Formats: sequence, structure tokens, C-alpha cells
Amino acid sequence: MKPLIFALYVMSAFGSLSAQKPVWQPSPGHTQIPIWPGAAPDPQPVAGPEYAETSGKDFLPGGRPAVGVSNVTRPTMTVYSPKGKNTGAAVVVFPGGGYQVLAIDLEGTEVCDWLTPKGITCVLLKYRVTDVGPYPKSGPYPESPMALEDAQRAMGLVRFHAAEWRIDPHKIGVLGFSAGGHLSAAISTHYAKRLYPAVDAADKESCRPDFAAPIYPGHLSLSAAEWDAQQGAKKFVVPHPAAADKHLSLNPEIPVTPHTPPTFLLQSEDDHVDNVNDSLAYYIALKNAGVPVEMHLYAQGGHAFGLRPTKFPVTAWPQLVETWLRTIGVIAE
Repeated sequence: MKPLIFALYVMSAFGSLSAQKPVWQPSPGHTQIPIWPGAAPDPQPVAGPEYAETSGKDFLPGGRPAVGVSNVTRPTMTVYSPKGKNTGAAVVVFPGGGYQVLAIDLEGTEVCDWLTPKGITCVLLKYRVTDVGPYPKSGPYPESPMALEDAQRAMGLVRFHAAEWRIDPHKIGVLGFSAGGHLSAAISTHYAKRLYPAVDAADKESCRPDFAAPIYPGHLSLSAAEWDAQQGAKKFVVPHPAAADKHLSLNPEIPVTPHTPPTFLLQSEDDHVDNVNDSLAYYIALKNAGVPVEMHLYAQGGHAFGLRPTKFPVTAWPQLVETWLRTIGVIAE
């Protein structure tokens, strides 16, 4: 997704900063856990305190408003444990919002409402984002390291607390939307080394997801112009890996290898924010590397629909994820 489109989308959805906005809190019985024992690494200035804002009439996914959280400088995770059966599987959820805001209910708590009745522990990560303002805004790695640092730290913490939270440490995956989908791919390919100095024993745990589900992800492909610019900087021009289509070049900051975890991709062709080529480029790279990958591409659905019902077939995607988790052995039949 291009930065200008990101900014227009986020500002249209959630408005801009104003004084005395409320702070988001999880539902009763759930507590936000700070993921850093002290100051988070690579702190960035923000335009004001963290706040939550409900979207207006211009953004009503499923006919209802969504809540966006902005100016997050103190990242947290909230653990939602199954009430009944427990499969041992866990999913760390990354809400989207252009790395400038977090769609905390639409692409966060509502995901946990779906997963926990299935016996899957849901860990909602409120990672660092900064709103549009006079300060540098956050973005995808390596433009900004903050979100990926938070994701790596959260994965280590979940594995460190696996026994306490009744989680199988070998069945911990990630699921993210839009910018959170990019973050899912980023941690799937940047797990061998932390971006920050180790803080405690949790940072000795692996931060590699066992599976990943980027949903309408962004930042994963290069445009034709970006490809040409990249090649123009080289002494010897390398033929485009997708042969005739320059638009299917994977972002080089997403270094797929055969060790990238099994991946589920979901995309609508009419997505006006995250172009379909982002998912296609990632799919091609995963396939070429021999990584188990499943992709579902729908003609209609748009962007930022989350799990809310629509008139389009894409609405059934959560059942597809459940089937996929069974086929890769994460949950039992």
C-alpha cells in the first residue's frame, strides 16, 4: 500500500487527533500486559497521548463503526484464553491501520471472539503506531523498526509463558490484517535475530511463528517503477523473477526462505487499498521457496472487512482458516 493511500484511508476512517480522547481498554476480565519491562527500544516522539476513536459514517464495515487506537508508545498484549476446550494452539493477532492506527475491534477483539470458542488462545498485540502529525510516523520495517520489535518480543513472551497459558509452544502463529498482514509476513521472515538487545529470558525463545495468515496484506510487492528504480541502481540488470510482469516482484525486505512458516493468504481483487499484487507476489515467492502456502482470491470484498458479514462470498473466510489449521496439523479434526 502506498503511503499517500495509507494516510488518506486512515484519516478518513478515524479522523485526526483532538484533546481528551478516551483510552482503549479490553473487555472486563482481560488485562493489558506491557510487553517491555522498561522503556521500549527505539522510542519515537508522537503528537500526543494514546487515544481511541470511533469511526464516522465514512467507514462503517458491516454497517457498524470501528474503533481505532492511535499514538501507541507503550505496547501491550491482551491474552484471551478459551473457556472450554483448549486445542493448545495460539494466535497472535496484529490489527491493521496503515501503521498509523490500530483497528482494535474490527481486526482485533472480534478476531478473538471468533478464535477462543474454537479452543484457540488469542493474544491481541497493541503494537506501536504513530498518527499523522508533525512527527515522523511509524511504518513498515525497515522504514520503522518499532512494530516488528514489538511483534518479536510478543512472540517470545507467548512461548515463554506457554505452559502457564496452556499453549503448545510449537503451535503459535500470527494473523494480521492490512499493515498487520505485512507485519505477519515480516516476522515470518525476520525471526533469526532480534532487532533489539535481549531484555530477559523471553528473548531467548524463538520468535518464529509456526504458521501465518496475512489477510489483505500491504507492502509486499514492488511497483513497476520501484522495480525499474531498483534495477537502475545496479551495474548489471537482473531479469525480473516474474518474467513478463514487473508488478509481481516481492519487496526485498521480505526475504522468503524454505524456513518461512506455512502461510494462508486472503485477498479481494477489488481491494482499493492493498493491491492484489501484494498477496500474489508473496504467494509466488512462498511457492518458489517450497513453503506450504494456500491462497484464496475473491473477486469482490474490498478492504478492511474483518470478520463482519457482507453479501460477498469472502465473508466465509474464517471457516477456510479453520480448515487450513486442521490440514497443517495445528488443530485436530
